[in-house]
Amino acid sequence: MAPMKWDELYAKRMLRMRRSAIRELLKVTRRPEVISFAGGLPAAELFPIPQVKEAVGQVLQSLGGKSLQYGETEGIPELREWVARNFSRNGAQISSENVLITTGAQQALDLAGRVFLNETDRAVVENPTYLALLSAWRPYVGEFLAVPSDENGMQVNALPEILKKRPKLIYVTPNFQNPQGTTLTRERREKLVALSREYDVGVLEDNPYGELRYNGQALPHLLEIEAAQGKSSPFPEHVLYSGTFSKVLMPGLRVGWVIAAPEVIDKLGMAKQAADLHTSTICQYTALELLRRGFLDEFVPILCKSYGQRRDLMLSALEKHVGSRAKWNRPEGGMFLLVTLPEKYDTAKLLPRALEQNVAYVPGEEFHFNGDGKNTMRLNFSNARPEQIEEGIRRLAAIL
Repeated sequence: MAPMKWDELYAKRMLRMRRSAIRELLKVTRRPEVISFAGGLPAAELFPIPQVKEAVGQVLQSLGGKSLQYGETEGIPELREWVARNFSRNGAQISSENVLITTGAQQALDLAGRVFLNETDRAVVENPTYLALLSAWRPYVGEFLAVPSDENGMQVNALPEILKKRPKLIYVTPNFQNPQGTTLTRERREKLVALSREYDVGVLEDNPYGELRYNGQALPHLLEIEAAQGKSSPFPEHVLYSGTFSKVLMPGLRVGWVIAAPEVIDKLGMAKQAADLHTSTICQYTALELLRRGFLDEFVPILCKSYGQRRDLMLSALEKHVGSRAKWNRPEGGMFLLVTLPEKYDTAKLLPRALEQNVAYVPGEEFHFNGDGKNTMRLNFSNARPEQIEEGIRRLAAIL
């Protein structure tokens, strides 16, 4: 009997899919001898294991089998209400009807692609942009329209010409963007929201790192700016907001959320039903128990102190070992910075040599469009221990 010809059965969308370079690199960087600046990983040694153990115990004791049962697609009501209260500020009025709990913020991105994008549609992204967003939307969208960015984030002044092409969605990470670590200025945020209203286009505001600020002043969410600019229909209107507990509690919970107009939440919920029925019940209740105990308010300052120190160590090591041979940004928060080498370098070709020296990064071309970024590399500073950071940068500098 001839072998099954699976290649003839795959959907056409599979031609657009590709494996994430970052997820593949994680297989290599699991080796204990490798100093990894590659994945966007929190520091595992800071995970609050005793507090999580106590919270899970309390959930099981107080709720019993309810915490292990199937749940509502939209999420447990108490957690949706927490999200609504937390984001009802500075004029923004959010109710639980505006909230859908997701299996990490990544699911929110995927659901938005499923609900809004056809193969003939266009979507606007920054150049460079978040790699997993591209993975999520490639199977659905016809074309990405890339907007250049600089040290202040997306160059919003370039948007009007692009918006004439009638894209369905704009994707943006205003706070400590991945891969650049840049922050969108308040002026650009306000203009972006105004343009979304003028051209009647949706904006997906992705904010996984916003709580991880180490210096500078926090800027308002696009949700809040839209509320301040005023409109006639119930809030929110043009902005969809995705958030997550992955970076401020722990990623293993896989609990995130999306905030949007109720009619959008309804459609996202329909897509989520087909995808996974609902987000893990016990993980939702565990996150809620930690929130009720005020743990987030205690833990985020600890993370910010530790990650801020690691950022400073990496910046100092780059100055010491790399110096004028490259340029890099100085993020006010988040987990990443982007190093730009002279144009003769190709960081994808350089990576095997780095791995031979047991140091890893992500080649920047993965995040870019139009062949840009070959001479860039994304470095993560949150995961490596402080004593590893200088040694890892020293190894990279020696290779250069």
